[in-house]
Amino acid sequence: MHRFYVAPDSITGGKATVRKDELHHLARVLRLNAGDPVVVFDGLGWEHQGLIESIQKDDAIVKIASSLFFERESKLEVWLIQGIPKSDKMEFIIQKATELGVRGIIPLEAERSVVKLEGNKKTEKEKRWQKAAVEAAKQSRRTIIPTVAAAQKMQQVLNGLPRQRLLLVPWEEGGTPLKTVLRLQNSPMDEPLPVYILIGPEGGLEKGEVALAQEFGGIPVTLGPRILRTETAGLAAMAAVMYERGDWGI
Repeated sequence: MHRFYVAPDSITGGKATVRKDELHHLARVLRLNAGDPVVVFDGLGWEHQGLIESIQKDDAIVKIASSLFFERESKLEVWLIQGIPKSDKMEFIIQKATELGVRGIIPLEAERSVVKLEGNKKTEKEKRWQKAAVEAAKQSRRTIIPTVAAAQKMQQVLNGLPRQRLLLVPWEEGGTPLKTVLRLQNSPMDEPLPVYILIGPEGGLEKGEVALAQEFGGIPVTLGPRILRTETAGLAAMAAVMYERGDWGI
């Protein structure tokens, strides 16, 4: 059954209102009609099954027949701090990280980031990135939409991190094996510390950036003997963390 994201404030009185991109997908791409069954989810854990009641120019109304709250999310919060790469790699990274279970992505304007975002270009990129997260959440049956934060400089990112967390810094110039760190830094599964994974863009992180991250408790780690591309490193590290500390190893 087709799934659509609807903001919580658009679900009321036993009906859900589908608008904008989701309406386009429903009416123009899938060509659904009144009477067709669909699922809508609010990004907060609730899923609602129902039938399309009407389709208008600006919205479609879904009459809800049943609602369920699903626990599909890991108790472990994993956040990806991703150095902004070239071309459309960021959308790919966001899509795959969402499928893996990421709680949020923080785009990093790193020293070696070739792409420089300003003004309207920055706004449009951030909209596209959040849309990529929504689409991937729909496809992978996530019950929440991962947050894609505004692009930030390193100091701003580090200042915004919670005090209690684990900050991992995969770095091609050396560090402690990731497996070792995860087992030494373990915490109770019922209250796991959030994990932040800091990945550089093409060319990696500057030594000064790694040193700054260390001042905030960041731990340089290695992901093995081979050098991974920026679009691979964060996803590989996240998969390892989810297996070792999240809900994959159950």
